[in-house]
Amino acid sequence: MISKLQYISQGETPEEHLQHIQSACTLGAEWVQLRLKNESEAIVLKTAQKAREITGHFQTRLIINDYYKIAKQVKADGVHLGKTDACPAVVREYLGNLFIIGGTANTLEDCQTLLEKEVDYIGLGPFKYTTTKKNLSPILGLEGYKVIVETLNTETPIIAIGGIVLEDVSELLKTNIHGIAVSGEITKDFNSISKFHQVLKAGSSQEQVFKLDNNN
Repeated sequence: MISKLQYISQGETPEEHLQHIQSACTLGAEWVQLRLKNESEAIVLKTAQKAREITGHFQTRLIINDYYKIAKQVKADGVHLGKTDACPAVVREYLGNLFIIGGTANTLEDCQTLLEKEVDYIGLGPFKYTTTKKNLSPILGLEGYKVIVETLNTETPIIAIGGIVLEDVSELLKTNIHGIAVSGEITKDFNSISKFHQVLKAGSSQEQVFKLDNNN
């Protein structure tokens, strides 16, 4: 099951990432991605081991960004692969079917490539401008998501990412995305996790009512 709310870790140091993961888990995060950049593999491994201890205590799913061998080593739940990372098909062969594999996409073509590689979910963005990622791809906006999701017509979950705040969620759900990934907005206030959960659940329940009405 792919969570409708994914928290992507943020911090100036590995220790800060761990503190933020602890806070996220404490306040209800069901899915956390450890995203460490510009650190040695040894530091990523050590941090991932500690993150696994934290998430394991809360029964929160842990996804490791990029480092699929470390994901296997620490018994994480899965890995998220960027566009310049290893091929999802190669990673699947290494990890097996018990691990979740997600991939980053910025365009319809990116999504189609990931679907061919049989990823478990697609992180599609950016929704709007964000400072948490360098070399940002062109912004998609609501219309971009609507067109791509409609064209793909896939059961593979599409996760919106990129500068998303609470006020954006209701409109984003109307594009038929599966869920959202959030970094900065949650890191600023971990109490917002429960608010994000509420809006995401309300959106899906309203959609079900709408479908039932149309079937009558």
